[in-house]
Amino acid sequence: MPDCYYLSLTLTLTLFFSLVQMSSSTGEEERSPLLPSTSPSPATDDDEIRPCRSPDSSASPPPPVVSNSDIGTVKSARLVSLDVFRGLTVAIMVLVDDAGGAFPSINHAPWFGITLADLVMPAFLFIIGISVALVFKKIPNKTDASKKVIIRTIKLFLLGVFIQGGFFHGHNKLTYGVDLDRIRIFGVLQRIAIGYFLAAISEIWLVNNISVDSALSFVKKYLYHWIVAALICVLYVGLLLGLYVPDWEFQAPTNYSSISQTNGTVMVECGTRGSLDPPCNAVGFIDRLLLGQNHLYAHPVYRRIKECSVNSPDYGALPSDAPSWCLAPFDPEGLLSSVMAAVSCFIGLHFGHIIIHYKDHSQKILLWSISSLVLLICGFLVQLLGMPFSKPLYTVSYMFLTAGISGFALVFIYLMVDVIKFSAPLIIFQWMGMNALIVFILAASEIFPIFLQGFYWRSISYNLVNLTESILQKILNSKRYGTLAFVLLEILFWGFIAGFLHMKGIYYKL
Repeated sequence: MPDCYYLSLTLTLTLFFSLVQMSSSTGEEERSPLLPSTSPSPATDDDEIRPCRSPDSSASPPPPVVSNSDIGTVKSARLVSLDVFRGLTVAIMVLVDDAGGAFPSINHAPWFGITLADLVMPAFLFIIGISVALVFKKIPNKTDASKKVIIRTIKLFLLGVFIQGGFFHGHNKLTYGVDLDRIRIFGVLQRIAIGYFLAAISEIWLVNNISVDSALSFVKKYLYHWIVAALICVLYVGLLLGLYVPDWEFQAPTNYSSISQTNGTVMVECGTRGSLDPPCNAVGFIDRLLLGQNHLYAHPVYRRIKECSVNSPDYGALPSDAPSWCLAPFDPEGLLSSVMAAVSCFIGLHFGHIIIHYKDHSQKILLWSISSLVLLICGFLVQLLGMPFSKPLYTVSYMFLTAGISGFALVFIYLMVDVIKFSAPLIIFQWMGMNALIVFILAASEIFPIFLQGFYWRSISYNLVNLTESILQKILNSKRYGTLAFVLLEILFWGFIAGFLHMKGIYYKL
């Protein structure tokens, strides 16, 4: 069994690295080196999402020749604050995923409400929107640009299915493989792929060809973006509140068959519309109807609500009077909620357009701050109107609130890094932001820890990962804070790995 396991992991990592292209420091949009260099670097094809840089006003080089393969990109200095923001978001994802069990207060809210973990996904989508605006600032050929977007979307989606579809079985389990009849279709990267696709296609085809010389012309240039975002919100609210959800049934896990009614089959009584509760909402109904129950996430966060867990807000045993739907599948990155999540990318587009058209630091900060404040106010207003904050449903109130928080986070990081130039203490997040994909795959998705746990001494539990965490727990005389120390050490480890890759000019991207 171990030999097959190691062979499988080797083949898995090989397949992953074949899906991602490795670019060096000679890419078309050169990554900023740790030490500045005056030597020019040749331009090669590079389609990574990254900011664009204005031509250096102190020199007048000949205009570059843009080929069809160089769609939507120009030579550009990296916006350091965006790298820092992206890297910080990845680090927080690792923190809440690996330490959330020890500290439920930072883990995802069981259903309604917002915690630190619930800010991660909207921040990713927000950053993607900014990057799309900067990358597609100039588009020599819209058709070729669209082809690139479609190819990248497919790559992201398939990579997400491979990572989160159930092939990897988690810590302390030297098994792998997934029944294709039960593979999970949606996940984090799949949601990012949908948001990226909608935002990028809109940026390519729905920008009015007018110059921006006033606030009104700024609005007119990107008016169709707001129309698309508004239509998505209207469609989402219409389906969420107006779609009739009938009674439905599911197969309970065999170890919980005692609560089943007939041969493990559990009936969930709904017959309603407009419900936002776990069993009878339209988001879950659409996923069950279009994707099938077998292809949904089998361990939804609502299993941590007080009706479903004696250890709420953490996972725990079912209470004696637990409703049967506590065991039902639900995908927190499902179809309807992922389409709604794309609006976070459109808001990121707006912030990116401000970078393009307003060069002064004070102008950017002022416009970003006003936009963020408006988003926060809209979030609380929508909540007061009866739509609570919910990450699993990706409600409109949740979208507005998290976009506003992401906007203010960008303002703060931009002020610290790009204005005050207080970037040295944040260099580790900048490195992680430059190689966010590889850190997400190997760390946040736990591929690397699973690989390390394959090397153990006599018992599966005696491996380097568990041993390190146990030592820290004994040193600190606390299981919780020992776990926290281990996770912080893990983040530092990946930060330095990303820094090493940066020094070598190595970046992984789709």
